[in-house]
Amino acid sequence: MRYKLGIIVPSWNTMMEYEAQRMAGNGTSIHSMRIPHTADTEENVIWMGTQVPAAAKLLAHAKVDVICYGCTGGGFIKGPGYDQQLTEEIRQATGINGTTTIVGVMDALRCFGAKKLCVASPYEPWLNERLRDFLNQSGFEVLAVKGLGTQAHASVKPEDVEALVMSVDRPDAQAIFISCTNFGTLDIIESLEKKLGKPVVTSNSASMWKMMRLVGDRGAAPGGGRLFREH
Repeated sequence: MRYKLGIIVPSWNTMMEYEAQRMAGNGTSIHSMRIPHTADTEENVIWMGTQVPAAAKLLAHAKVDVICYGCTGGGFIKGPGYDQQLTEEIRQATGINGTTTIVGVMDALRCFGAKKLCVASPYEPWLNERLRDFLNQSGFEVLAVKGLGTQAHASVKPEDVEALVMSVDRPDAQAIFISCTNFGTLDIIESLEKKLGKPVVTSNSASMWKMMRLVGDRGAAPGGGRLFREH
């Protein structure tokens, strides 16, 4: 086994492990821990963050090479700086390199030099507004953000995600960000990039890219798009 990548996911998440393992390819394994979560409320999302160090400690028993907290909203819910705090708490709890999904997303967007973004998500309006505020405060300009207003994130079909992205894109956007690790996107990243002529960064692609780069793997990933090929 070449690398062992650890992810911490909300308990209802059925997409992140599936898409991460598909991107991992041969020789890299995905190992996960779950935090109880069955409804997106501000209180629930903030509470999950308090459980991250304990979950990371259990993942460390598997001697994973890196640990990612794979809840996008969990990284931005308390504003800029909280994502870095969570990253540091993982390191302190385990001695293992840590990251969060939103850290990977921002690093990915900055690699493209993208400042003007359009954002698609399954989220309800309140969470989309938190995401818009977070990205604006982090140095990006959000030209448009559109959600589906659902908490059944994993049930949305790829063609419906693609239609959502096409409807939110603006000509002057330099990149598209599709938020939520429980949102199926791996089958549409490359087709969207061809149609739109711009990078498409998703929560799962950015998480996987960040973990692979942290362990020193510079390779591409099946379906991962321009992010893996160019950076």
